[in-house]
Formats: sequence, C-alpha cells, structure tokens
Amino acid sequence: MLARSVLRSARSVGATARNVASKTASRSASTTSSAAEGASWKTNALPIGATAFAAGTVAWYAYVAGRDVDAMTPAEEGLHPTQYPWEHAKWNKTFDSQAHGSLRRGFQVYREVCASCHSLSRIPYRSLVGKIMTVDEAKALAEENEYDTEPNDEGEIEKRPGKLSDYLPGPYKNDEAARAANNGALPPDLSLMVKARHGGCDYIFSLLTGYPEEPPAGAVVPEGLNFNPYFPGTGIAMARVLYDDLVEYEDETPATTSQMAKDVTEFLNWAAEPEADDRKKMGWKVLAVTSVLTALSIWVKRYKWASVKSRKLVYNPPIKSPILSKLPKPTNKS
Repeated sequence: MLARSVLRSARSVGATARNVASKTASRSASTTSSAAEGASWKTNALPIGATAFAAGTVAWYAYVAGRDVDAMTPAEEGLHPTQYPWEHAKWNKTFDSQAHGSLRRGFQVYREVCASCHSLSRIPYRSLVGKIMTVDEAKALAEENEYDTEPNDEGEIEKRPGKLSDYLPGPYKNDEAARAANNGALPPDLSLMVKARHGGCDYIFSLLTGYPEEPPAGAVVPEGLNFNPYFPGTGIAMARVLYDDLVEYEDETPATTSQMAKDVTEFLNWAAEPEADDRKKMGWKVLAVTSVLTALSIWVKRYKWASVKSRKLVYNPPIKSPILSKLPKPTNKS
C-alpha cells in the first residue's frame, strides 16, 4: 500500500511539473512573439515613412510645377495663342531641309520691317552663313555698317567696315534714344524673344496677325496703345506693322500678312536657337551609338552570367546512422 501511495504521489508531481513547464514555455513564446512584433514594427517604420515622404514630395511637385498654367482673363493675361504645326518643331525635321527659304524670307522681313525698331544683338554675321546666305553675301552685308576700332596711340577711335565676327547693329545708340523715339516705350531685343514669351512661335505669329480693324465693343484701349487680344493687358505700344505686299520676296512668294508673320517667326525661332539643327543631328548620332552599346551590354551580360544562372544546385542531406539514432537524446539538467 505504501508503495502504491508513493507511486501516485510521484505521478501527480510529474503532471504538475509538466503543466508548469508548458505554461512557462507558452509565456516565453508569447513574450518572444511580442518582442519580435515590436522589432518588426520598428524596422518597417523607417522605410514606410521614407516612402510616404517621397510620395508626398512627388505629389506636391506635380501639383505646383506639373500642372498647366492657364490665363485668368484675356484682359489680364491675353488670349492663349492657337497651336500651329510648325515644321521645324518636329524632332526629325530641321531648318536646313524644310525651312531654308523661310529663314531667308524671314530675315528679309526683319531687315525691312522689324529692324527699324528692334535689335538682334546676339546674332553675328557669321551665323547667317550656310543658313540664310552665302559667305560673300554675309561679308557684303557686314561691310554696309561701320564699327568702332581699337583706340590708336593717340586715343582716337576710328571707324572700320564690318566683318563676319561683328554682331548685327541695333537701330538706336542706347535705350534712352530708343525710348525717346517710341513715346517712352522700349522696343525689346528679338534675339531670344521666342524663348522669352509664353507660347513661343505660336504667340509671336498670333501677335503679329492679331490686330483687328477696330477694337471690339466694350474694350478700353489707353491712349497711345493699340488693341491686341494676345498681348497681356490687350494694350500694346507697337502698332500693326505687317500688311499684304509690304515686302517683295526674292523667290516671288506672295507676301501676305500671314506669310510674312510665319517667315519672321521661324527666323526669330532660329535666332533664339542657331544650334537647333546641329543638336538634332547630334541627337540622331547619340541614339545610334547608345542603341549599339545597349545591345552589346545586354549580350555581354547574358554571356557572362549564363554559367551562373544556368547552373543547378543540389542539396544532399546527411545520412543518419542507425546506431546514432538509437542513442538516448541528451537532456538539459538545471
């Protein structure tokens, strides 16, 4: 009887110990899981925050700089010009192949009409060679004007005929003389006018052809200004300057108002970017070279990594010994 009582006591103690051990293990497992969850949250917080910040920055930049800026009213900002299919604006077209005659006609319109008020100070005579006129024509045009020489030994400055390295002269000696001749308004330089105005060529063409015969009803035009709906404020100091048959083209092209406006607009676009043709030609060369290099790099990459990506890795697990498997497993004694 005594032995049976001792055996029952031992069994109850063992069961109690097993319950305590299982509860301790479950508590440690839950504690480990909670710690792992906390560590995982801390680890993911930084990339999540960085991603949210980057997305917010892109959205803010797109809202501020990526949206279209529309005019408030025609009276404040002027009408938006119509978008025209300019041939030179195409990425595979150049002035040389499509608009050489237009550039020459536009330069003629500038000389006979626009040069009386506006300057073209950033264009030298040498830039005209090969685009608008020949070398002899450019030299003859340069020699029509006189330029200052370097001071001599006595400090006097003499005059000399122009050279290809000289720049096109302006109609006035200084800004004060220009203002005095135009009722206080300063005619802007046209060298970068296409780049300086919103709308570019469309704006210039619309402005030159946008003078109505009479201002519309209700339009208030200040004294000394002319109504043009495309000009900001609708009141411009420059009057209409292009009329039909105003100039006589050398190639006998009909000199209508729209034709002259188109030619001088293309010329001003060339004046703002004399290197446009060379840049487009260089772009084609760059695309050809980069295409070949891209194909070569892809082939080299596939050639070099073919042995790595095509190899097969086989895992052979260790063979268990039947003798070792029958041995008792070690127990941890605390």
